[in-house]
Order: sequence, then C-alpha cells, then structure tokens
Amino acid sequence: MIWIVRNLWLIPALPLLAAAITAIARQRYRVFAAVMAIGSLTISLLLSLAAFAHVEGLVSHNLASREFFNFHWFEFGTEWVSLGWLLDPLTAVMLMMVTFIGLLIFIYSVGYMAHDENFTRFFCFLSLFAGAMLGVLIANSLLLLFTCWELVGLTSYLLIGFWYQKPSAAAAAKKAFITTRIGDLAFFLGMVWLYSQAGTLLFYDNGAGCMEQSTLLRLVAGSAGPGMAISTGIALLIFCGAAGKSGQLPLHVWLPDAMEGPTPVSALIHAATMVAAGVFLVARVYPLMSAHLANVLDATTALRVVTWVGACTAIFAAAVAVAQNDIKRILAYSTISQLGYMMLGLGVGGVAVGMFHLITHAFFKALLFLGAGSVIHGCDGEQDIRRMGGLGKLMAVTFATYAVGMLALSGFPLFFSGFWSKDEILHAASLWSVSRIPFYLAITGSLLTAFYMTRQVCYVFFGKSRISAAADSSIAPPNLISSTDHHQSEPHESPAVMTVPLITLAVGTVLLALIGTPAWPWFHAFLAGTTATLNPSGFLEAGFLPIVLASSLVVFLGLGVGWRIYSGKSNPIEHTLDPLEQAQPQVFRWLQEGFYVDALYKATIIRWNTWIAAASDWLEKTIWSGAVSGISFGVVAISKLDSQIDSSVVNRGFDQGCNDVIRGGGVLSRMQSGLTQHYLRLAAGAVAMLIIFLLWGS
Repeated sequence: MIWIVRNLWLIPALPLLAAAITAIARQRYRVFAAVMAIGSLTISLLLSLAAFAHVEGLVSHNLASREFFNFHWFEFGTEWVSLGWLLDPLTAVMLMMVTFIGLLIFIYSVGYMAHDENFTRFFCFLSLFAGAMLGVLIANSLLLLFTCWELVGLTSYLLIGFWYQKPSAAAAAKKAFITTRIGDLAFFLGMVWLYSQAGTLLFYDNGAGCMEQSTLLRLVAGSAGPGMAISTGIALLIFCGAAGKSGQLPLHVWLPDAMEGPTPVSALIHAATMVAAGVFLVARVYPLMSAHLANVLDATTALRVVTWVGACTAIFAAAVAVAQNDIKRILAYSTISQLGYMMLGLGVGGVAVGMFHLITHAFFKALLFLGAGSVIHGCDGEQDIRRMGGLGKLMAVTFATYAVGMLALSGFPLFFSGFWSKDEILHAASLWSVSRIPFYLAITGSLLTAFYMTRQVCYVFFGKSRISAAADSSIAPPNLISSTDHHQSEPHESPAVMTVPLITLAVGTVLLALIGTPAWPWFHAFLAGTTATLNPSGFLEAGFLPIVLASSLVVFLGLGVGWRIYSGKSNPIEHTLDPLEQAQPQVFRWLQEGFYVDALYKATIIRWNTWIAAASDWLEKTIWSGAVSGISFGVVAISKLDSQIDSSVVNRGFDQGCNDVIRGGGVLSRMQSGLTQHYLRLAAGAVAMLIIFLLWGS
C-alpha cells in the first residue's frame, strides 16, 4: 500500500498535536503558538498535496481511485469495532481546500488578532478546529466521522464564544452548540440504526462496507414503515445532522449569531470547516441517499427532501440578507443561502454539482469574510455598513479583492468561478423531473444575491464617508447599531499579512473558473474517477445557453437595481431609513428580523422548554422533595423506634441473660479451682451425704 494512504492520519494529527502543545504553553508565547499552528497546517497542506497527486495519478491511468486503510479498534463480545481512513477524489479535493484556505486564514489571523491578549489560546483553538475538520474528511468510518464531527462542534463553541466576556458572544456560542446538537442527535440515531442493519459503520471494506452495493440492496429492500425503505429512514436522520451543521432550514438560526466570534473564525466556519462538513457528509453518504430499487428511476425520497430543503433555504436566506446592516451578518445569511444551493445541487445534480459550488464558495466566501475583517480592522471595529462609506479609495487592495468576491458570489458571467458553479446548479434544477419550483426559487435567489451584495458594496466602498457623521449625527437611523467607541483615526489599509491572503484568494476565485466549464469539466471528471478532455462544443449542450442567458440577465438586473438604489449619488446618512425601508417598512422589518423565526422559537419551543423546566422545578421542590422528605422522616422514625426497642428490650434481656450465665459460670469456676484438697473435701462430703441417705432410708 502507498505510504500516503497508510499515513493519511498525519494530516489531521499534526494540527491536533499543535493544539495540544499550544494548550500547555504560556499566554506570552505568542510567536510560538502562531508558528506551531501555521507550521503544522503547512505540513498538512504538503501531505494533502501528496495525497491529491497520488489520486490524480490513479485517475490519469484509469485505475481505481478509491483506497482505504482499516484497522480493529476494540472488541466487545465476539465483534470488533473497526475504524479507518479513506482516500478518494472527494477526500483529496476537500483536503486541499481545507488546508490551503485554512492556512491563509491562519496567516491572516496573525495580523487581525495581533493585539488580543488571548492570542495563544486563539491559535490553539484554530489548530484544534482545523484538525477536527480534517478528521471528518479522511474518515472511512461513520463512527470516526461522528467523533471528529462532534469535536468540530466543540471547537466552534470555543471560537464563537472566544470573547466570552461579551454576553452576546457567550449566548451565540451556546446557541450554536445546542442547535447543532439537535441535528446531531438525529444523526446519532441514524448511525445506530445503520449499524443495527448493516453490522458495520465502515464506508468501504472490500464489498462489506455500509456504502457498498450488497449492504445498500439490503437496506433498500427492508421496510421502515408504510412506503419507506430502511435506507430512506437512515438517510433522512443523517441529513438532519448535515442540516444542523450547514445551517439549513429550520436549524439555521445559530449561523448569523456565530458572527460574534473574531472574523477569522467566521471565515473558517463559513468557508472551509464547519458548514462545509454538512454538505460533505451528504456527499460522502450519497450512495445511501440515492439508493433505490432497480425498477425505480425517479429521485429518491431522501434526495427530494435534500432538494426542497436546499431550495427553500437558498431563497429564504437571500431575502433576509437584503435587510441586514451588519457587514458580517449579511455574509452570514449569504452563506446560509449558498449552502442551500449546494444542497440543491446535490439533490438534483449529484455529488460533483454540489461539491463544485462548495469549493468555489469556499474561496470567494473566505475572501469576503477576510475582506470584511479588513474593513472592520481599518475602521477600528465598526461593523455597521451605514457608518462606513467611501472606503474604496482609502482601502484600495481590500476594495479590489472584495469586488472579486462580490462578483463571484453574485454569479457575474464568465470570468468568476461562482458563475459556473451556480449556473450548473440552475441547469440541473431546470432539468429535475420532479418539479421546476426549486429552479424558480434558485434563480430568484440569484437575483436577490446580486442585489444585496451590490447594496453592501455601495454602502461600504462608494459614496462619501459617513464615519464621522454617523458618530456625531443626531439623526442617525433609529435602529442603528449603538456604539460608544468613536473612531480616533481615518480608515486605513490593513497590513500585508492580511492583504496578501486576500489577493491569493481573489486569484484562486478567478482561476477556479477554468476547471468547471462545460468545455473542460475537469472537476466533475476527477470526482468521477475519469479524465477530462477539452471540448468547446460542451457550451452547446442542450439547455445550457438558455440557462446562462437567463442567469446572466438576472444577475445584471440585481446589480443594476442595487446600484440604482444605493449608488453614491446621495449620502445615505441624510436619510433616517434605508431606501427599501422607506418604500416598504413592514416588509423590510420582516426581512430584517429573519421572518421572526427566532421570535417564533422563543414563543414556542423555548417558552415550552422554560415552562417544562419550571414545572419540573416545582415538582422537584413541592412533590418529589416532599415525598422524599416524608419517606426520610418515616425511615428516621422507624429507625429511632427500632433503636429504642433494641436498647430497652432486646439489649436489656440479652444483657440479663448474659449476667446470669456469668454468675453461673462464676459458681462453677469456684468449684473447679484446681486444688486437690478441695476436690477431696467435696468427695468426702458427698460420701457422707450418701451414707446418711442410705442409713436414713433403711
């Protein structure tokens, strides 16, 4: 077996080791912490590159591109629990993406967190986060994947709540942790059910794995209820875990609040790690998701659910992003929307369609979040876009790179990777045999995406600067984010340690467009384990040009309307409300509040949970505590009565009997003195008494 396959575990182990070493280091060892984190991930990147090259070599020679290494972990009864790691095209691509983007974010963090007193602890958590995600990627066992999956959840809690002294950050961390645990509980149940039916949690095991044909046939043939196969039930439970991690409706509520963490954390969560884990999970168990009987050609129930959830999430989050004012919160809802597109792509087009958008999105969303961090850094911590303006001239590098990310996210035609990956999803959705509604939802989401990103860019980079005016204005918008920190300096460009990663990501965002076009679909061929050929006639594929034209028209419409409303011709600080809020205040309010989903949860689930907790507390204090106290009183009373009987009756009678025995023993002991003369006297007395008795009787 090739060395890289046997030692694939080193890729996640190195960042985990760095985290362990940094955890015991003193806080003042800042350079050491950064070197450990960046150095370990650099080596992981090199190993990932070796793994990728190995898989590419197999694919180019038309050899089997899936290799794995399994081993026994522990034995219970007569069965072994086995773990292992897997190297295939999907793993190779994801390892490259996570290590490369993670490394850029690590480098960026050196500048962004330079003045934070907990710098060392931050890099410890970053290394732990990256190592856990890499563990998810290499796992050939659902159990190992779930273990690393939960470690990702733990580290996201630690990083979202990194500034735990802020109540909002602490609350956001708890919200993220609890919300994702809801999905993970269903995931766990699905995993247990799968093990009970398949007898293994290894994905691939020479024909005996749970994602291999023989096992899938048994799962499809078994019934989990009226009209539902066992495979469908298990797939839906696992998808619940993916929906929680990837912020799909209705478990999306934690993701916008996760912005309370430092911006590099937001970039890592939204681009390369946590939210990507859910989409990757669906891709990894796609054989289970798509399993169906041989005579059934339609989409499976599980994939239908994935498709509808993804389409609804895409349009929902895009609409909410239109009315947000926090620069990071806009991007957060954008991430939720794009994750919906990825799920939609998986549902209607397969693994390659959804994963290509995941890879392109990782680049331009990391670029956007790090660009937002650069803006926040240059504006002394300000995050409200209405307090910015005119930054394009003051932060030229940040503006140029941010524009690349914005155009890629919007799906600007031809030159940006986001255009090709999103249009491929639209094309697959337009051909979905079940319904065309997801296509209409997705293309509407594209319109909203172009609009809200234009709105954001206009507010932040164009027009006049509103920083001083916003700080001093007495007519600031009534819902403006309050701030007690006024800017002491003009906005400034970020240092090179922050701008170089931005430039690198911008270049990657453009270059990725080359590997996913119909003329050279390298990415799709690679995931399928085949080689791609250059074929310009791919642009003439049936239905492709109409979708491209429709998508481009929608994007230009969104950009144009956004520019028309929010261009820098007038200074928005002169108005008390956003132009959309002025036109439709009620609709704007609904969008701003995220359709009141959080309020609905507070009024229902959280209130019910609070009521149940209060009722449980009352039962505990009033009923159960009273019952326990009564039983305790009865037991104490019985014990006291027993003690009295024992001491007054049992002990006294026993003591009296003992005294009588002692006295009798004393008499007998005196009779047995051991002196011969005493025995002779007794014998003489006894003889005399016998003689007297005999004489008296005669």
